[in-house]
Amino acid sequence: MAGQPVMIMGEDAQQLRDRDAQAHNISAARAVAEAVRTTLGPKGMDKMLVGSTGDVTVTNDGVTILDEIDIDNPTAQMIVEVAQTQEDEAGDGTTTAVAVAGELLKQAEDLIEQEVHPTTIIRGFTAASEFTRAEIEELTTSVDGNEELLRAVAETAMTGKGAEANKEVLADLVVRAVQAVTIEADDGSTIVDVGFVESGTEIGRGVEESELVHGAVINKDPVHPDMPTDFDEANILLTLDPIEASEADVDASVTVTDASQIDAFLDAEEEELTEKVELLKDLGVDVVLAQKGIDDVAHHYLKEAGILAMRRTNKSDIQFLREVLGARVVSDLDSATKEDLGRGSVRRHETTDTFRFEGLNDDSHGVTIMLRGSTSTVIDEMERGVEDALDVVATAAGDGRLVAGGGAVEVELARHVRDYADSVEGRQQLAIEAFADALELVPRTLAENAGLDAIDALVDLRSAHDDGKTNAGLDVFSGEVVDSYEAGVVEPTMAKQQAIASAAEAANLVLKIDDVLDAGEGDDDEGGPGGPGGPGGMGGMGGMGGAM
Repeated sequence: MAGQPVMIMGEDAQQLRDRDAQAHNISAARAVAEAVRTTLGPKGMDKMLVGSTGDVTVTNDGVTILDEIDIDNPTAQMIVEVAQTQEDEAGDGTTTAVAVAGELLKQAEDLIEQEVHPTTIIRGFTAASEFTRAEIEELTTSVDGNEELLRAVAETAMTGKGAEANKEVLADLVVRAVQAVTIEADDGSTIVDVGFVESGTEIGRGVEESELVHGAVINKDPVHPDMPTDFDEANILLTLDPIEASEADVDASVTVTDASQIDAFLDAEEEELTEKVELLKDLGVDVVLAQKGIDDVAHHYLKEAGILAMRRTNKSDIQFLREVLGARVVSDLDSATKEDLGRGSVRRHETTDTFRFEGLNDDSHGVTIMLRGSTSTVIDEMERGVEDALDVVATAAGDGRLVAGGGAVEVELARHVRDYADSVEGRQQLAIEAFADALELVPRTLAENAGLDAIDALVDLRSAHDDGKTNAGLDVFSGEVVDSYEAGVVEPTMAKQQAIASAAEAANLVLKIDDVLDAGEGDDDEGGPGGPGGPGGMGGMGGMGGAM
């Protein structure tokens, strides 16, 4: 045994080392990339996702697909995290990030076969990623408040998705919504808070009837049908306190010996509720929205006082109304003051019976995009497209930088990276050249998904960029090489930088792993390394097989 390695593991433990571990991990990661690669671009295909309960989702949104499918393999899960990070940071580009990560690992696998060490590949990928991030800065165009460019960003994000058929109408709504929640900070920077943009949906009407409401849309009914429903200038109270009779702090039993005693209890409750309504009248309240209940006895008195009241209002609606109306949320009615009231107009929609609140105060903030469509499936996919567009327009408006889409920036960056590789010595040069090849996956995939010849498209793009046409991209509808800016195909610089950086980091993380251990089933820990959530699937894709 002298000099021999000793490993003490359970009988059912498994281990993959060196080339086997690298091949297994690369295979798992590439399987995730292949699952979404065909959805890339305006001509990308859709996926039908069927849930365990029979729910059906039809989408080509990368992050939605990866969220829905069942992935147990830990390596594959790392690639899924790339999409989640991309969605959180940039709002779009998830498919690009995952697809490029898969292509980087494919290129790395070829280099490993050529006896290039993974550490060398990692160094090359890291250097190329840093160089690429810097080079993108030279290819950017300033937004500078240009509404036409922002609409182009929104339309690019929606092209190929359920919202594409009406992208002009929806893009206009998205841009106006972003402008409504954009403020300039004290240091001169632009802040876009999409948290103040809500969305609502209505089934059974045309998409072209979608609209932007400068305020909140609340789907609630008045507690009494005869209450007023429309106000031009209303004082509005938002409260967490129920409008109900007080309850005893402790359980108690009361012996009643006479019917008049019951009447006394009821009279006392009614008097208390009357006092609460009188308090609202004294404050000048026209509309009250309570997060909790409103006693049935109070309904009549609120109606007689001319107050519109709604109960069981969602907490999220209360918080949004606070921003729209410039109000404070009151937790105790007895301590409410006139300064707590919000100011706004209130209208009940004729066909949907929803209430629309628009703020009148200078500090009111918040808009709602009302999306309309023929079916729930159409609306769901349209909503995902609008959310992506909203995120990328907000990113573009806040960051102020754009790059050409249609594969233009990837081809130009690949050309620069190859020039950079010539200045690097040793085998690291091979990794940098492989990074350039991986970037060109984007235009190749755009062409493939559009039914075009990927090689011819890439040759034409390279030729145009060699001639100095830095914005030359692929028009997937005509198959021609066009100026992406003139075609209105543009993307936020930040989203592209994040996608490339995330892809490189994910690929490097996978390449650093040279040993995979599955310790087997534990006697009393089903969630341990060998149970659900462990490496699972040493011989294949683990629990991912059925999901893909």
